[in-house]
Amino acid sequence: MPGVSSLQSLAEDIAARAKALGADAAECMVREGAGFSVRVRLGAIEKLTDSGSKGIGVRLLRGRSSGSAYGSDFTDAGLERMLRSAIEAAGVTAEDAFAGLPDEAELGSAGGDLRLFDPAASALSSAAKIDLAKRCEQAALDADPAVTHSEGAFFSSGWMYWGLANSLGFSGGYRTASCALGASPVAASNGLKERGSWYEVGRRPEALGSAEAIGRTAAARAVRRLRPRKMRTTAAPVVFEPGAAKSLLGHLAAAVSGSAAYRRSSFLAGRLGETVAAPQVTVFDDSLTPGGFGSSPFDDEGVRGRKTAVIAEGRLESYLLNSYAARKLALRTTGNAARGLSGAAGIGHGNFEIVPGGAAPEEIVASVKDGLYVTDLIGFGVNLVTGDYSRGASGFRIENGRLTHPVSEVTIGGNLADMLRAIEAVGNDPDRRGATVAPTIKIAKMTIAGQ
Repeated sequence: MPGVSSLQSLAEDIAARAKALGADAAECMVREGAGFSVRVRLGAIEKLTDSGSKGIGVRLLRGRSSGSAYGSDFTDAGLERMLRSAIEAAGVTAEDAFAGLPDEAELGSAGGDLRLFDPAASALSSAAKIDLAKRCEQAALDADPAVTHSEGAFFSSGWMYWGLANSLGFSGGYRTASCALGASPVAASNGLKERGSWYEVGRRPEALGSAEAIGRTAAARAVRRLRPRKMRTTAAPVVFEPGAAKSLLGHLAAAVSGSAAYRRSSFLAGRLGETVAAPQVTVFDDSLTPGGFGSSPFDDEGVRGRKTAVIAEGRLESYLLNSYAARKLALRTTGNAARGLSGAAGIGHGNFEIVPGGAAPEEIVASVKDGLYVTDLIGFGVNLVTGDYSRGASGFRIENGRLTHPVSEVTIGGNLADMLRAIEAVGNDPDRRGATVAPTIKIAKMTIAGQ
């Protein structure tokens, strides 16, 4: 693992050298990391990758024109070429009145330990990682006689150092690490097959639980999908399992992006301060959740990490903003800059979460007389400009408050604006396997297109 201080010093030096070459402002990002992944299928290794990477990028401004360049050559000659390429690019780029570094008062790094790095995530031997994947797959195959095949199991781990410095005097860096384990077994009945899957992620291997438990869960999810039926076309309540509900929250994150707001390419553009969701819906973006997969002490412009209320009891309180979008909208940045090694920052989210409610998932299902419980979604039928929503779905029929039989080959449709207002229940079972966090969610009525 590289010396953090040397990488950070390099980022500071590049920002200073850019100024010396004639830039009015500059920022430099440096990254270095390593990753391991193995995929096994029927006990044999199907694919194994063990790799390392490093990169450095600079973005600079001459007036309101910007230029950027990046590379992986850390020699003096390579760094000099990178800097001069960025200077040349700034000389031919059109001016943008909103371009620039963040306001100096916004810069900083959140204090405290966010628990983003644990060396144990990568410290396991390759043999131990392969063994975890094999044990996970075998447990799935052994869990039920109906499980007859496997699409494989995987283990992955990695670490990354992120460093950023700019000509306003900001300099900061942090490390992250994570690992994941999962399986995808196949169950069969009367010649028909169904795949199920399950995975866990964590900052350290112990957080994943046992390989056998993950395999058994994946097997159970495959078996329960056997012998699906179709539904007749209807309008009825739809309950989203947490994993499926996370996709709804992902659409919301895109709709509240500041870039979508100033381009007027979101159904939520121009609606700050308005009621856009049911009163039981509160959504926040928090980059300071300890151990969170969207956590960081500062964003990719060096703006201090924070928690932002996006929707409070149904009212739209904030968009997600980097400094550019904030200037375009005459607002303050929310610390949501996200970028690669080169180019201007885009907008991303931290831990984007809907606040859990008080209802257990069983209670939510019990409240539905006739409806659909969605476990899986396919397709990309979402128009963020209009909010129109149409996606393929599978899951289970809800009859008289109980999950009865599996359902497949249906399409659920509606409009995201209507769906947000029609959220009747928010569960107490958030799925935290990632930076988007959602529990079970019930929507009062959607169109279910079947046979």
